[in-house]
Amino acid sequence: MMNPRSLVSIVDDDESVRESLPDLLKEFGFASQTFTSAEAFLASDGISRTECLILDIAMPGMSGPDLQRELKRRQSKIPIIFITAQRDESVRTQLVESGAIGCLFKPFNDTALLDALNAAFRVK
Repeated sequence: MMNPRSLVSIVDDDESVRESLPDLLKEFGFASQTFTSAEAFLASDGISRTECLILDIAMPGMSGPDLQRELKRRQSKIPIIFITAQRDESVRTQLVESGAIGCLFKPFNDTALLDALNAAFRVK
């Protein structure tokens, strides 16, 4: 299935998400790192090591979809799972059509996240 050291990066301006998701990812067998913004992720050395990206849609500064476009421009093939508090199916559809693995509406359950992660690692 997945390598237990697979690195999942989380980019979300919500501190509670950045605090809770790493614990859940550790239970699933993943290593993780968190970033408060898309700009912080882009400025890090984490891009080259990231095997999956969990990305909030709405953040101050560069949005999640903006980061998705920038990564595409850089020819990065990191699978992206979007998370959002906006319950808008049209947004989910647009993101998946743009190449995202999926889009989970907050609050999401552990099973939904694990299913999305498994789908992301099948793509890699």
